[in-house]
Amino acid sequence: MFRKHARKVASVLGVAMALALFLPKLALADDYDDPPSVVARLAYSQGSVSFQPAGTDDWVDAGINRPITTGDKLWSDQDGRVELQLDASTIRLFHSTGFSFLNLNDNVTQVRLTEGTILVRVRHLGENETYEIDTPNLAFSITRPGTYRINVDQGGDATSIRVRDGEGQVTGGGAAYSVRAHDDAVFSGTDQLSADVQDLNTDYDEFDSWSANRDRRWEHSRSAQYVSQDVVGYEDLDDHGDWRDSPEYGHVWYPRVEVADWAPYHYGHWAYIEPWGYTWVDDQPWGFAPFHYGRWVNVEGRWGWIPSPPRVEGVVYVRPVYAPALVAFVGGGGFSVGVAVGGGGGAIGWFPLGPREVYVPSYRVSERYVENVNISNTTVNRTVVNNYYQTTVVNNNTTVNNVTYVNQRVPGAVVATSQQAFTSAQPVARNAVRVDARQMASAQVQVRPPTIVPTKQAVLGSARLAEHQPPPAVQQRAVVAKAAPPPPPPSFEKHQEAIKSNGGKPLSVSQMRQIQPAATTQQAAAVRVAPPPKQPPVSVREAPKPAQPVNRTAAQGGQGNVANRPGQPQPGQPQPGQPQNNPANRPAERGATTQPNAVQPNNRPADRPGTPPNANQPNERPNAQPTTRPGDRPVTQPNATQPGSRPPATNDRPPSAQPNNRPADRPSDRPTTRPNEAPATRPAPTDRPADRPTTRPNEPPATRPAPAERPADRPADRPATRPNEAPATRPAPAERPADRPATRPNEQPATRPAPAERPAPRAEQPAARPAPAPRPAERPAERPAERPAPPAPAAKQPQQKQPPPEKEKPKEKDKPPSR
Repeated sequence: MFRKHARKVASVLGVAMALALFLPKLALADDYDDPPSVVARLAYSQGSVSFQPAGTDDWVDAGINRPITTGDKLWSDQDGRVELQLDASTIRLFHSTGFSFLNLNDNVTQVRLTEGTILVRVRHLGENETYEIDTPNLAFSITRPGTYRINVDQGGDATSIRVRDGEGQVTGGGAAYSVRAHDDAVFSGTDQLSADVQDLNTDYDEFDSWSANRDRRWEHSRSAQYVSQDVVGYEDLDDHGDWRDSPEYGHVWYPRVEVADWAPYHYGHWAYIEPWGYTWVDDQPWGFAPFHYGRWVNVEGRWGWIPSPPRVEGVVYVRPVYAPALVAFVGGGGFSVGVAVGGGGGAIGWFPLGPREVYVPSYRVSERYVENVNISNTTVNRTVVNNYYQTTVVNNNTTVNNVTYVNQRVPGAVVATSQQAFTSAQPVARNAVRVDARQMASAQVQVRPPTIVPTKQAVLGSARLAEHQPPPAVQQRAVVAKAAPPPPPPSFEKHQEAIKSNGGKPLSVSQMRQIQPAATTQQAAAVRVAPPPKQPPVSVREAPKPAQPVNRTAAQGGQGNVANRPGQPQPGQPQPGQPQNNPANRPAERGATTQPNAVQPNNRPADRPGTPPNANQPNERPNAQPTTRPGDRPVTQPNATQPGSRPPATNDRPPSAQPNNRPADRPSDRPTTRPNEAPATRPAPTDRPADRPTTRPNEPPATRPAPAERPADRPADRPATRPNEAPATRPAPAERPADRPATRPNEQPATRPAPAERPAPRAEQPAARPAPAPRPAERPAERPAERPAPPAPAAKQPQQKQPPPEKEKPKEKDKPPSR
């Protein structure tokens, strides 16, 4: 007897031990089957944007508020632009961009970028979270919050990474490189990566500016003080509603709508999205957060949304869990035929859940998931949640009795549509069926959606087939991954058969895994896992350099992308550190398109004999000379030109050009800027001689040969004008006076010979100073009152060789009256 009892006790203990070992594994399996608590939202779409749901081969037009998850693909065409919102980050697609999610769950965000440009803004990153962008030749892992711009060129053989702020790591070609803030690198090669690295320009192009403006909506959102920042799409609430406090419910958001009888979950459609099953997709631009988080309540005849609470210091925070639709369904018997319809038949009806009401998923989940999806979105007792889980999930009893739902009895809260419209993603508002309000108030409540096998249209959504698709080469292009992604999703046909076998219920994660194709077929061709790096990561600036200089495209930060950047040096123009870039002295920018081509050939060869006949030269100067002179000088002599100061400007000309071009230019400048003081501006040309002593203070004769050497530096500009004959260029001023009549019709003929005399003194360096004397003679011709003034400078000109500063003093005295 004792032995028999001992055997029984031993068997019972063995079973108990087996259960103790097995039950934890069941709990782990349940947790492993939980769907992700995060999802991406298609928040913005402009231009031609195409969408391919996971497991299908069809491309449809992308619609806003569509949840995007693992396996979904997007194509932004030549005029396209897209914004995807996640709980802690934002991904924006530029035009001609191929994008998909290789993996998206609570801890992993893995993106496949086959071509084009994306801009990623990561707001916060958990310690155990992985954020990876896989391109055809590398895998880029984001390791810190920041702003990152990644571009894949059209051929798919180069990846550009620009880090405005943050930090990441590049893996590929058997090596790893760290990329930090302000790095701008172009990686080329596959077997071995080479990097062309430069400092990131701080300016923004069109795509950067658009993204920054979109970010400001999140950064300055008023709703952030009422809603958890982990709720996707809360920033859209600011422009479409108002916040008010309720004594019973706390902070409540009331949407501004134009429809008089508007109610939640009435204007949109149902789409079938794995692993959640039937999912609500709302039509409103703000219609994401209020339909997948929080609860709805009707206060004094107006619908308001009670959000997921934000983080509060000292209070346990539960990250909001995404739900496909926070509604309860109504009906009895066969459910879909339990709602009376006007002409007979069946329909499916539902209403929004209210505060403290429990949401029960239709998909297989753990008890912990049911608890989190409820307590993170509303105030509810955990014991009540656990009771629902035991009743509906464990015991499979979906009918709820003895429970009052606050919104079931609100007039207009319950909406119904046909089963065909429900399962084919048709708009509910256009396919709503009439229901009896009193019958709806007393109808049985089903906490889980109907078990109906979806059609393919339910997966594609309500959008039409897309006209634009990515090129086949882009769709088939493989990418490099650091972390191996999950197998690709099964085809819809295979998925549909499995749902039928499951009684119309959505498949669990483990069931989906059983019907997924082998990773060695499709995935091997689409994703190549990078081999482990042979050495620890090093700075990208230590990476091998490309064998040939990289010709960056505009999308990669090339010159085409920065042509209009304020701080960028332009081809053939001064560097940013020069005064030319001062906005007040930036004529080169104002006329950058015309000056290098039009002014330079006309003004440079001003000393050429063939130039004066050009009638455009004198005509252009009165209107454009102040901008063209400083503009064309830096083009040819970026290292010597300093347009911020006039004296250096006079020194960049040969001696023949200084008297002929400068005086001719300056008078044309002065009348243009001071139209009412034409005579007063004439001293400006005498100013130029005063400038010359400033530039050549102690050696007037020596400075004359120095400019003579300058033409030797400038033969590239005028090889035909002054290759070896400085005197030959002097006659050019004689022709310039012929131009002056066009610009100064009021000048007396006496002034014309004065410039003509200048070439002769110019030929003789010592006599060059008297040349300005005729210029003062021009002043008397225009202003008789100033005729006595020129003789004084003329008398001092013989002394200019010894004390040039004495000549400056009278000139400076003349300046004030001229100005």
